[in-house]
Amino acid sequence: MEHALSPATLAELRRPRPYPAVSVLTPTHRREPESGQDPVRLRNVVTEARRRLESDPAVTRERRNEVVAQLDRALAEVDLTHTEDGLAIFAAPGEHQVWSLARAVPERVVLSDTFLTRNLVAAQVAERSFWVLSVSADLVTLWSGGEDRVLRDRSGGFPLERRRQNFDAERQMQIGDLKSAFRDEGTRQFLREADTAMSAVLREQPRPLYVTGEQAALALLDEVGSVAKCAVHVPRGGLAHAGPEAVWQALRPVLEAEARKGATAVAEELTSARGHRTYAAGLDELWQSAREGRVRLLAVEENYRATVSDLGGHLLPAMPGDLDAREDIVDEIVEQCLETGAEVRFVPDGALGDANGIAGVLRY
Repeated sequence: MEHALSPATLAELRRPRPYPAVSVLTPTHRREPESGQDPVRLRNVVTEARRRLESDPAVTRERRNEVVAQLDRALAEVDLTHTEDGLAIFAAPGEHQVWSLARAVPERVVLSDTFLTRNLVAAQVAERSFWVLSVSADLVTLWSGGEDRVLRDRSGGFPLERRRQNFDAERQMQIGDLKSAFRDEGTRQFLREADTAMSAVLREQPRPLYVTGEQAALALLDEVGSVAKCAVHVPRGGLAHAGPEAVWQALRPVLEAEARKGATAVAEELTSARGHRTYAAGLDELWQSAREGRVRLLAVEENYRATVSDLGGHLLPAMPGDLDAREDIVDEIVEQCLETGAEVRFVPDGALGDANGIAGVLRY
């Protein structure tokens, strides 16, 4: 199952496909007892996709069989023991993909000439993905971080390992001679290579970067390259050789402090916008402004969801399952704002006060 949505991957997902490109979305659960319903719901929604394919007169028998086969292959790849909050399955002639999402999605089946990507985009933004580069004199490890975890990542050729005769970084640490390793020309060259590799990863998948390591390692990486200059330094050694839980625990207080700081900054921007008459709040107003490309900053409470009907340009509350109901209108607004270059920030529930879950700063 896929997790990381890079700009290149998103562009590939959005390209037109031969009809029908099938998108299957279903909510999933991380824990019992709620997760017990996931296999049944998944089976039912895939069955609905097959039914839709069979009843669509625009789909030939040959093409239907091909897409159904792709759906079956995708279903076989789903691992419900490691799900998050949502699942997206994409199937088209000759291809299929399975995506695990850290954000709830509505249950739906869509047949079109493109895949339905807005829920992936919203989930990626809400998860606030980041990179962690753990540096030592003999090993540099890359981690991909999300809402509540980090995972080892092999992008850019990482991990990078340095081998040389009689080199033992652990022994140097024990005898207090670790700093000398970071005065060695071989170490300088090793960290230059790590900097070059990390620069390539950031060009391909731009994200905030955190760098962990002994203070001497961080200083040398900053001296020989460029990535550390725009990164948050976490002076904690030993994490290049550690497991993901140790890295997550080292990053957690830093991330929590930055989240608090970010929420405060968003609140200040919204307050300033009220005074300058560039403030907008509520689904109806933000939906209109997003489609006009007027939103500069969009703030959404983390668990805010709404189902609406679009009645000629105005949104009215609706029930899931109602005819023409739009169950993922918040994700639609998020994607529309990103398409027009807006900054999108997710903030804790209740942080937006009387804005009813969503607010923004307009460009004009």
